Amino acid sequence: MKHAFKNTVLASLIGTSLVASAMATASEHPVKLGLMLPYSGTYSALGEAITNGLKLAIKEQDGQLGGRDVEYVRLDSEADPSQAPQNMSRLVKGDDVDFVIGPVHSGVAMGMLRMAKKTGAITIIPNAGLEAATNQLCMPNVFRTSHSMWQDSYPMGKAAYERGHRKVVTITWDYAAGKEDVAGFKEAFTKAGGEIVEQIWVPFPSTEFQSYLSQIASIDPDAVYTFFAGGGGVSFVRDYAAAGLKESIPLLGSGFLTEGNLQALGEAGEGVMTTLHYADTLQSEANRNFVSAYQEAYGETPDAYAVHGYDTGKMLAQALYSVKGDTENKEALIEALSNVHLDSPRGPISFSDSHHPIQNIYLLEIQDGKQEVVDVAYEQLEVPDDACKM
Repeated sequence: MKHAFKNTVLASLIGTSLVASAMATASEHPVKLGLMLPYSGTYSALGEAITNGLKLAIKEQDGQLGGRDVEYVRLDSEADPSQAPQNMSRLVKGDDVDFVIGPVHSGVAMGMLRMAKKTGAITIIPNAGLEAATNQLCMPNVFRTSHSMWQDSYPMGKAAYERGHRKVVTITWDYAAGKEDVAGFKEAFTKAGGEIVEQIWVPFPSTEFQSYLSQIASIDPDAVYTFFAGGGGVSFVRDYAAAGLKESIPLLGSGFLTEGNLQALGEAGEGVMTTLHYADTLQSEANRNFVSAYQEAYGETPDAYAVHGYDTGKMLAQALYSVKGDTENKEALIEALSNVHLDSPRGPISFSDSHHPIQNIYLLEIQDGKQEVVDVAYEQLEVPDDACKM
């Protein structure tokens, strides 16, 4: 059932509530948000974008959540899975935060999930797309405001087939996120009648693609589907175009191939098609207002990572308003978070029984340097979560 709690988790939550009740009234203290995000290294821009979006949403609530001031406790996750349990323990036990927000990296998420189960800390994942977080390892106190790898890639399988592609090569890094993303595409594409003629696995985080591009050229498929992100995505798209493949073999991908990379991609990105749950060009009042406010606050156009942070802030605002700022009654707070409905910049969002966002996925194409929305690839897509037992 949606709000049935495992005994171990309930015990932890009740224990936390008893300790908190011995303290001064909650209204005298700020809501403490523990941000366990990458603020250095490869993914630092993502951590900053999520933080910016979160702070913008809370600023729109006059800087408060449920009538209480907000304190941010930043901890650099450094995208290092080995440090995840220790870092989360520091936030929960050392800094006594009310919520943990993070991470970006799926490997870090695995370590955080272990600590979330052990401590009962309410954890909101604003990016990491590993399936297990809201499926095999789901728990009442964990929510996600972003996506899963499957959710963004599955719709492209159907879209690719509808555009006449029948034989496709896939290529991605040989790690969990890449495997889950490609699996989603493969499921939909083969179900429609397409064939994956070759799956290429690149050692993570290598960006040496030349030999693989030669292999693709020799196979000569109808299209290539890929998952790379950040600097790896930029390198792959540039190398793909430089190898002369772009004009003869269309390049398809998860939206994170190009998200946040448009300027760096330049001409090489033109015509690349992706599926993603957000584009800054979405024509809705909510998105236009968000883009305008974000540009005014930070001097740049927001991306999906910024929206993840923004919606996390909006989710907290709605839930804490519902419970009148009370963070001590964990069961009531989790209930309020579960029932959040958002008119997000990306479209309407609600949450499944496993606490994963139900949302639109868009088919996008880079046209004249902009990520244009071609179509709604899948409306209000809910992820498979049969393994979730809460």
